Amino acid sequence: MATDIPTEARSDRPGRTDRRGRTDRRGRTDRPDRTDRRADALRPARLRPRDVVKVGAVGLRTRPLRAFLSALGIAIGIAAMVAVVGISSSSRADLDRSLAALGTNLLTVSPGSTMSGGQARLPETAEEMVARIGPVYSVSAVGKLTGAKVYRTDKIPEAETNGIAAFAARTDLRSTLGAKLRAGSWLNGATSTYPTTVLGATAAERLGIGQVGPDTQVLIGGRWFTVVGILEPAPLAPELDTAALVGWRAAETELYFDGRPTTIYTRSQDSAVESVASVLGATANPEAPGEVEVSRPSDALAAQQAAGEAFTGLLLGLGAVALLVGGVGVANTMVISVLERRAEIGLRRSLGATRGQIRTQFVAESQLLSALGGAGGALLGATVTAGYALSQGWPVVIPPWALLGGLAATLAIGGLAGLYPALRASRLSPTEALAMP
Repeated sequence: MATDIPTEARSDRPGRTDRRGRTDRRGRTDRPDRTDRRADALRPARLRPRDVVKVGAVGLRTRPLRAFLSALGIAIGIAAMVAVVGISSSSRADLDRSLAALGTNLLTVSPGSTMSGGQARLPETAEEMVARIGPVYSVSAVGKLTGAKVYRTDKIPEAETNGIAAFAARTDLRSTLGAKLRAGSWLNGATSTYPTTVLGATAAERLGIGQVGPDTQVLIGGRWFTVVGILEPAPLAPELDTAALVGWRAAETELYFDGRPTTIYTRSQDSAVESVASVLGATANPEAPGEVEVSRPSDALAAQQAAGEAFTGLLLGLGAVALLVGGVGVANTMVISVLERRAEIGLRRSLGATRGQIRTQFVAESQLLSALGGAGGALLGATVTAGYALSQGWPVVIPPWALLGGLAATLAIGGLAGLYPALRASRLSPTEALAMP
């Protein structure tokens, strides 16, 4: 027959507890600590990176037009900076490509000034002396025809020369310079002894000549010369772009040329350019080496590129100003967003969101807004660079650092622009935010 066992006796058994939650012999309780449960319930949840992005995008989705206009300021600044850097880099790449094709080993010798300040002259033997320099493998020359004016017809007033000069040219000038023909042919052993001429690219345009032939003639020094060729622009010898070139023998017989060269062009081995330049003056005119000027045309192009880089720096400064203005616009948008969303901030705070989470929300929103503007600006700047470079026939070069630097700048500006609004939002107490209209 079963015997009733008192409750107190049953509770003393190992592993058993009574309904009041008293401990057994091992010191265990029958119910978990309610205080720990409440603490876990009141502890705010942590925001994962994905949650931060979602929360930060709420303000952008609810006010798309305002977000677009604010991001537009950032986009304009980034687009300007990327386009300026890209166009400058594309231009530099085109220059490097041109110099690689033309060569940087071209040196020129021309007369300088005398001790009395007058115009010096190169000796008649200067060309032959320069050709004896060991590393020099190609020499040619031109001689300026001082009194020979160039006209399209004999009806044009004498004063209207259009800035076109006449030069006597050696037959190997084109090969030494690497110049290309646009139309016709170059002077040769036969045509250089007759009244024929080859026009530079700019000279042909100013004279209105686009084709060559037996009937195409120009007036040089009062004599009619048949145009047999037209040159392409010569980057390393720009003085020939506005010139009418005639054969050396024809210049002597038809235009009273004295046979003295005014500019000598030399090509030498790449490794010996500096050493050749150091002896050119003394070789061309041993009696007065100080009256000889030696130059390297590629250096002039490099100086031109350096001037372009200075202008690029100015444009980059303007782009930075535009980017700063865009950052101010983002800050203004975020301040207004905080004022309009005080009720939301108060509700989130009353539901347990911490001050840090509120700050994170608004900083993330500001950075998302700036990142959208930066990405759009980088795409726009790359498109402008590609379009302009292709229209000019340049290679499209967009440095990666320009794109990455632009995006990094937008994130930095977004963080700074959203810092004050985020701090202001986090300082609102729940009761104060919910009580505001």
